[in-house]
Parts: sequence; C-alpha cells; structure tokens
Amino acid sequence: MQRKKIDLLLHCQWLIPVIPEDLILENHCIAIDSGKIVDLLPISSALQQFDAAEEVELNRHIVMPGLINTHSYSGMRLLRDQDADCTDATLLDSYIRSTKIQPTNPDFIQDSLSLAAAETIKTGTTCFTDLYPCNNLALDVLRNLGTRSQLSFMLSESETAFGKNAEDYIHQGLKLYDDVGNHSHINIACTAYDANNISDSVMQRLAIFANELDLPIQFNCNGLADQNGSERPLERLFNLGLLRPETQLIVNEKLCPEDIALIEKTNSKIVICAQNLNASSDNTQWVAELLQADINVSLGSAEATGNHFNLFAELKPLTQIIKGQSNSINSTQAAHLALRMATINGAKTLGWNNQIGSIEMGKFADIIAVEIDSIAFQPLYNPAVQLTHSQDANQVTHSWVAGKSILKDRKLQNLNERQLIQSAKDWIAKLAV
Repeated sequence: MQRKKIDLLLHCQWLIPVIPEDLILENHCIAIDSGKIVDLLPISSALQQFDAAEEVELNRHIVMPGLINTHSYSGMRLLRDQDADCTDATLLDSYIRSTKIQPTNPDFIQDSLSLAAAETIKTGTTCFTDLYPCNNLALDVLRNLGTRSQLSFMLSESETAFGKNAEDYIHQGLKLYDDVGNHSHINIACTAYDANNISDSVMQRLAIFANELDLPIQFNCNGLADQNGSERPLERLFNLGLLRPETQLIVNEKLCPEDIALIEKTNSKIVICAQNLNASSDNTQWVAELLQADINVSLGSAEATGNHFNLFAELKPLTQIIKGQSNSINSTQAAHLALRMATINGAKTLGWNNQIGSIEMGKFADIIAVEIDSIAFQPLYNPAVQLTHSQDANQVTHSWVAGKSILKDRKLQNLNERQLIQSAKDWIAKLAV
C-alpha cells in the first residue's frame, strides 16, 4: 500500500485529545495536512499509512489542544504592575482616557500586543481574546503573530482615547469588522464599556448589529449595579436582546438563580478567572452550580492589575474549586473538566468549537506539547492530574496553530524574544517621563 503524503506527523508519548472526554492515549500519532488534523492513530499504524514531510518526536511530552484564553488584556501588557496598588476599574479608566500613555500610539500597540503574544505562546495558549479596547492599529500586528485572537472594539457614550461617542465607536467597530472579513485566525467582538452607563437606545442599536452580523459581545458582570432599581443588570441585557449564544459574560462573583436561568435560556457563555475566585471568595459553590446547570464556562487568565497570560496557573485553583464543591468528583475528573474549560469550552465561547479546542479529525491543528521529563512532573501516575497541578508553563516546548509552528524547542518562531525584552525596557523609560 502506498503511503499518503502529508505535511506533518507528531509522535506523542501521551495524548489528551479532550474530545472524547476523559481520554488519555499513549504512543499515538497526529497526522496533519494543510493545517488540519487528518488522522489520530497508533504510531505503528501511522508509519504504515503516512509519508510526512516533517516528523516531530514528542516522546517526553504530553500533547493536547492549545489553551484558549477568553479573558485577557493584551493591549495593556506594557502596563503590568506599573501601579501595583491600582484597582482594575481605575487602571482601565486611566488607560482608556490617557493622553500620556498614548494607548492609540502604533508603537505602543505593536509592542504591547507582541509582548503579550510572546508570553501567551510560551505558556501554551494558541488563542486569546482581549476584553478592553484595541482598534484597527492592532489588526496588522495580530495578522503577523500566528496565533488566533478575538479583537474587541469598545462601545461607550463618553469620549476616550479610542473615540468620541457611541456613533464613533460603532462606526470604527463596523469598519474593523469589514477589514477582518473572513480571516481564519481573527474574530471581532464588541466590548460594552461600563454598560450601566450606556443608554437603552444605544444598546438596542448594538443588539441590531449583533443579530445581523452574529457579533460576539463581552460584558464584564463583576460589580454591576442596578441601573434604575427596577431590573437586574442581566435582566436588562435580556430585555434589550443582548443575551444571546454569542454573548460572553465575565463573571467572578455569585449569580442569583434568576440570572442563571436567563443564561441557560439564552445559551450565553460564562468566563471565569480561577485565581481571582480562589483569592477573593470563600464561597465558590456558585461555580459548581453553573457547571451542574450545563452552562458553558471557560477560562480567562486574570484581571487588569495582574494582567498575566499563563492559563496553566488557573488550572490548579480551578480543580480545587471543582473538587471542593462536589464530593462526587474525583481528582481525575476535576482535572479533565478543567482542561475542557481551558480548551473546548473556550472554543465554544468564541464560536470556534467546530474548528479548534480538541484534537479531532477535520479540525485545525492548534496543538501544544508539554515536556514531562522534569522534576515537576515526576513521578507521573496520572498525566491529566499532573498537568493541571504542576502550573509549570515553562515546560511548554512546542506549539502549532493550523499546523504552522509558532514555538519550537521553546523558541518563538515569529517573534524576536530579545527585541521584545528590550522594547519593554525602553517603554519603562518612556512612560516615566
């Protein structure tokens, strides 16, 4: 039998495909051609069936889908810990309105996004979304990075560094949507900045565009107050037609039963940041309630003040929360659930679950390899548990997006790490002026 020619064959000691659920394969190959997974089979069978232009031995690794970060602040990466005592609200507000920082400066955007992408790639994430505003200046940067991303435009009724009024923000957002078109690696969403202070008429107009374009909208639900005392914030969004399957709700605090019912009814998506939950609340039972309600819950890395991009660091506190709130879930089940939240659930949040989020035939080959031949991973009794508990993202050695290498032997393929470090140092001096 003549072997089929393909682009890439990955030889994996351990493989966690995520779908089917709770499955770990040993000594399997992933066959990749034209950016997509064409087969998943034992190594002995793969060698008989495929003639690959490139073969990569991952015999000291756990191989899995790339992580998907559904809440991050890549546009603010250069401001990390600039003011360690600053709250999220004040940091975001100063960033959006700043003239000193010049957040619309092309150099600032390029360097900030590139630095964030480098950290994202090196810690195992192949797809990330940004909650607060970027604009057309970010588009060319993202096109060259090689990762997948959801780029947001903001909506506000007050003037900021990014626009004058609601009309201006919507106009810019629609232009951004048109400029991206059907780009396979980039999706456009809207972030309704300070939704409580946006009028119903503007929100209704946003709902029209969202329904016409299947436009994702992100709302940060943390700390929302009733606008007029007559309806809850999520109830208002529902009444305005803004709770939809494409809606992404950032939630780090308990939701009332009525809100959970609305989310179930509309199939809206939830994003949580596990480290913030672990640090800020003794009562995380509501997370278990969301999971039991079969609501799609995905992971983000952090709030603005921390602004880190290591999604592996979210997995251990997440498994602890899951186990702590349910006696019926063991460590292995909690680990697999956490991995699903960081992969396929993130893909569902972004509307890309038919393309990425798991290692399945027909999907794009967005894949990472984590080296396990280290002290941090020994002894290795259970790959899934060890992966979620180690938090050692430095062991990510390889990463592919649509079959193209973006990290090889821990080296970035599309970015110059030394230049990024130097640019960050240069910005310290610029921002201090």
